[in-house]
Amino acid sequence: MTGWQIPGFQEMRELGEGAQGRVVLARHRESGAPVAIKYLFGTDERERERLRHEARMLGQAGSPHIARLYRLVEAPEGAAIVMEAIDGVSLKEILARHGALGPEESLAVLKGSLLGLAAAHALGVVHRDYKPGNVVVPADGCSKLIDFGVAVPAGGAGSAGTPVYMSPEQWSGQQATPATDVYAATCVFVECVSGRRPYPAGDLAALRHAHLAGEIPVEAVPEPLRPLVAAGMAKDPAGRPPGAAMFVQELERVAQAAYGPGWEARGVRRLAAASAALAALFPLAALVAVPGGAAGVGVGAGTAGAGTGGNAVAGGIKGILATATGKVAAAGGAAVVIAGSLVVVQQTAQSDPPPPRPSPTLATRPVAATVAVRQCPVTDALGQRQTPGGTPAPVRLPEQVSLPRGAAVYRFGQGRHLIGAAGQSCEEINGNGAGGSEVGQGAAGGFVRHSYPFSIGSMNISKCVYFPDAPQSRDAGCDGSEALARRQDVPSGVPGVLAMLAGEASAKPRSMPSSPYVEVTMATMARNGMATSVSCVMPWARASICTAALTYWYAEGMSRSKIAKADLDRIAQRVAAHVAASRR
Repeated sequence: MTGWQIPGFQEMRELGEGAQGRVVLARHRESGAPVAIKYLFGTDERERERLRHEARMLGQAGSPHIARLYRLVEAPEGAAIVMEAIDGVSLKEILARHGALGPEESLAVLKGSLLGLAAAHALGVVHRDYKPGNVVVPADGCSKLIDFGVAVPAGGAGSAGTPVYMSPEQWSGQQATPATDVYAATCVFVECVSGRRPYPAGDLAALRHAHLAGEIPVEAVPEPLRPLVAAGMAKDPAGRPPGAAMFVQELERVAQAAYGPGWEARGVRRLAAASAALAALFPLAALVAVPGGAAGVGVGAGTAGAGTGGNAVAGGIKGILATATGKVAAAGGAAVVIAGSLVVVQQTAQSDPPPPRPSPTLATRPVAATVAVRQCPVTDALGQRQTPGGTPAPVRLPEQVSLPRGAAVYRFGQGRHLIGAAGQSCEEINGNGAGGSEVGQGAAGGFVRHSYPFSIGSMNISKCVYFPDAPQSRDAGCDGSEALARRQDVPSGVPGVLAMLAGEASAKPRSMPSSPYVEVTMATMARNGMATSVSCVMPWARASICTAALTYWYAEGMSRSKIAKADLDRIAQRVAAHVAASRR
């Protein structure tokens, strides 16, 4: 790897090189976060403006189906964009290794791609080069769209692209519109289902004629899916869905009718399996570091390994435990943990039966009407500071919350607080696949952690962990195996909002000392299916901190819903009882 490099990053390996530049996997030296960096060859101003355009699009898209932008860097020596490193394998590689995919997997890929394209179309941008090589499938099975290097504003010239997926208007040099991307996405869909491209590559003139005037290859897909192909590959752009968002609606209608309500969950699971089978090809394998003395393997977004030691999966597995999005599929001594961009082989062992759970009296002091707040640092995945400015204002605690001795209130973002043990470290990190806020100094001192997913796959897994039987979880493919043990649904007091308590901590580290400890998780799920949680692990002598932390988190989260005092009273009582019963 030669040439100009962005300061502050250590390059690990080259991911690709083309006529316009190269893409490398790198590590941010200060935070250790993995990133992908796209370097531009040369200093041509037109190419720089193209890179700026790509950066603007990525920065504004905000879609879980598009790689996120971290920064645009320009210097006299060159220009580059720093992006999310998606730990997965390209759809091109999956098709090369596995051949044709099933209809449900193909529909899941198409839907994810269309949602990514829809985010671009909403900004007035046409991708123009949608192809299997520009789709990455992580271990959670939720595809992401990359490389907007030849994207143009809608209405721009449309001749650029990859010939085997180019629309008739691209071959004719006409304007590119969102329907141009719909055509390419449908071509890739045909390839996924049939294992063959819609029109054979080879003689360029013959390929051009096929796209301009050839029969649409509807017979290559099962009969229920042929209307999708006929519409998506219509020769006239006016005959196609006008954009990706409209095509998604038609796709969901057709898929539901053909394969039932669970089609997407099944398709995503099979894609995840196909991706995980190629985990050795994941880019972040270059970042794996196995700690001394730990045996095993791992592929993760951070320092990851596998073994029996407490820190065997230090960096990567912390992301799973922190966000409660880990999905474990195993029997016996080893489990494959899949979450977002992480696959780790983790050793497991049978735990001893829990000891009897006495109900001690929790000592608290009288309710503090108003308490001081400590500001915690907030960083993004690269370690860049996003901490709110100013001195945090004191907060008034609800009457259901008593602040225990040795506890404090911590602020993370604007209006987000956690109660935790006083004098401990705290931080909030918005990572590649999920985010979280934490107050704690490791398992020995206990911690309180708030977790929330960003990716579609993490959202679905969170539903299965916390609310496997909920209506919003019906299409997430929950089978009950991921659900937390000793969980109880509790009435939320707010219409449309679900709540639950579990007598174990979803964020519990494997190195947590044995009893007497309290570990408990509380989670809520809104009408839209977004589930968030707070977990508390504390020495038994400080169990009252968990009671205060969970109750305050819930009260603050429901403050805009105008929850009734009687409902908050009932929730506070349920939390106290659950904490008292959660001693291990």
